[in-house]
Amino acid sequence: MEPALYPVTSYLYPIPVGRSSSLAGVILAAGASSRMGQDKALLQYDGRSFLAGAIQLLQNACDFVIVVAGKNIDLLRPVVYQNSAYLVLNPQPEIGQFSSLRLGLQAVLDRGRDAGCVTLVDRPPAQSNTLQTLKTHFLLSSPETSWAVVPQFDGKHGHPVIFAREMIEVFLRANPSSNARDIEHRHQDRIEYLDVDDPRVVLNINTPEDYSALQAAR
Repeated sequence: MEPALYPVTSYLYPIPVGRSSSLAGVILAAGASSRMGQDKALLQYDGRSFLAGAIQLLQNACDFVIVVAGKNIDLLRPVVYQNSAYLVLNPQPEIGQFSSLRLGLQAVLDRGRDAGCVTLVDRPPAQSNTLQTLKTHFLLSSPETSWAVVPQFDGKHGHPVIFAREMIEVFLRANPSSNARDIEHRHQDRIEYLDVDDPRVVLNINTPEDYSALQAAR
């Protein structure tokens, strides 16, 4: 039985015409974690795994959460279902992260949503107020001029990112051999970069040394 969907968060400000308040969350978790030596999705931080933290974060702002897994799907399945999220399989994760992004965004449209909030699983989750700030900014932006909202910390772009349907369709129409960064650069006039006071949005934990440093900094 599929888990229940989560209610839409309400806002006091009027949402621009054409902008839906409904978001779907997408977590990209199909990587091989070869440099880490173990699946990064299951690394523990603050008493929960990176994956559980990411799901719980997105559930605060999204109707439901989709986790894109690869060959690690059986490993991640218990965490995904225990946290009432959905699984999507990337049968060829070795093609690259863009293939997982496209599968996740297609699932967003297939489940009837026009916007997706995408994050990566290789880090502790961003602060909850950071995500709410991103969502509020997105909902108050113009659908005609703003196709995405990207958090920025210390001049670096990070995650989670919110994509409107227009940007989702750009990704889905792109050549599968493309990458998200190049596509975003070609549409920079439609992307808003929002400064946030949250270093986690740009944090990447790729090696045992990175993970040890993260634990030591707590």
